Amino acid sequence: MKRNKFFCVLLALAAVPLFFAGERPLVSKAAGAARGECVVEVSSRRILHGKDAYAQLPMASTTKVLTAILILDDCDLGDLVTVPKEAEGVEGSSVYLRAGETYTVKELLYGLMLRSGNDCAVTLAMYHSGDVKTFSDKMNEKAALLGAEGSFFVNPHGLPDSRHHTTARDLALISAYAMENETFREIVSCKYYEPRNWQNKNKMLFRYDGAVGVKTGFTTAAGRCLVTAAERNGMTFVCVVLNCPEMYERTAELLDGCFEEYSLYKLCDSTKPWENFGIKYDFSYPLKKTELKNLRFDTAALDPLPEKKGEVAGQMHIYLQNDLLFSQNLYII
Repeated sequence: MKRNKFFCVLLALAAVPLFFAGERPLVSKAAGAARGECVVEVSSRRILHGKDAYAQLPMASTTKVLTAILILDDCDLGDLVTVPKEAEGVEGSSVYLRAGETYTVKELLYGLMLRSGNDCAVTLAMYHSGDVKTFSDKMNEKAALLGAEGSFFVNPHGLPDSRHHTTARDLALISAYAMENETFREIVSCKYYEPRNWQNKNKMLFRYDGAVGVKTGFTTAAGRCLVTAAERNGMTFVCVVLNCPEMYERTAELLDGCFEEYSLYKLCDSTKPWENFGIKYDFSYPLKKTELKNLRFDTAALDPLPEKKGEVAGQMHIYLQNDLLFSQNLYII
């Protein structure tokens, strides 16, 4: 039932997932490879593919993924927003807002993500923080919290600035977090927003089976950039390609490869005992079939065991080779 290990210190957190990047570049058949690529599975944050994933690059309007999720985390969809004069006539893509007009936060988010409205970005930023500089500071704080270590944001829309950059890995992590927000998913998966007659610019929604978002981007400096989320077989993948001439073709290639190689395995089931102990959390993880033999399950129980039902009895750990994937407390049942 237990191993002969004295377990004296339990982690403060009840469940601790620790994910590692098992990246293996997928060869491209599309002409003109991306400058940076990353594919991540949303629930685990496991990096399934990476090529120059840590290269700091401009990202054009894919910036708006972070803008949108910051707004969704901090603002109410029904809030009324008056368009400021600073937002009227912003260069680049636009939904042609006019100073003094009033929109809801929800309408502006649809304009931001479906039509890539730079005027929507400025309007939302100023509504949130009062000015673009303060909002950009908030973007950087949020990015840091999400593990985006190689990024720096100076505006909410992605127009060129030598200081404004991200990495494919960072943008994948930011987008994975965003895709866990139900309203964000609803917006970026929308092909056509009827109240304003806005069609989504993201062609993956129309071309790729299972596509559910998220954002295109282009400037001369950044090249063609694309963040795509797709669902199949109970998994959601986020794929990022930066400065990629054939962004749709390469994205489809990467997603097809990852869906073919990986399946989601339930490694912890909270409804079933773990070696005669109770556990509170489920845990699933994307794995290749060839990796199953490298899984290792470890139980570290207290000695002596407590007697009262519900008391902490130790911990369980799941490893992939020598990498700890997940840990949680065990309980007397």
